[in-house]
Amino acid sequence: MARLPIRLYRAGLGPLLGKRVLLLHHTGRLTGLRRQVVLEVVAHERDGDRLSWTIASGFGPAAAWYQNLRHSPRTTIQCGNRRYAATAHFLPPEDGGAIMARYAPEHPRLARRLCSFMRFEVDGSEAAYRQAGRRIPFVRLEATTGRHPATEPGPQGRARIPTPGHP
Repeated sequence: MARLPIRLYRAGLGPLLGKRVLLLHHTGRLTGLRRQVVLEVVAHERDGDRLSWTIASGFGPAAAWYQNLRHSPRTTIQCGNRRYAATAHFLPPEDGGAIMARYAPEHPRLARRLCSFMRFEVDGSEAAYRQAGRRIPFVRLEATTGRHPATEPGPQGRARIPTPGHP
């Protein structure tokens, strides 16, 4: 069941999942294999031609996709049927607190579930969500122009890792 959203994206049915989720393509930091995960979009921003998506690591900083992005922040994401080259920016705890304080009133049930899953006690107040948000790793994915060589497929489905002098 957990792989179903990925299968929907592969079948071209990503738009059925709406704008609240995205498919993150990332490269395994140990194996070099291409990986995919579907994640909830906590915030989406458009400023002229600039696009960004903010996601949270519900499994904390130990999540494989989070560690993989730390190792190689250039990635590709898919929203609906559109793909974007993106760069991951890891947000400081203060930004995470502000994001969670905005997110909780808009999505109270999901905010409570996330905090409960991560074993954070919240009383429903803005201060409690702000404090929890400081402990949740948030990542902003900013769309970039062009493709990233590190996320293009290589032989046997492995990502091609650029080396100095050989992009």
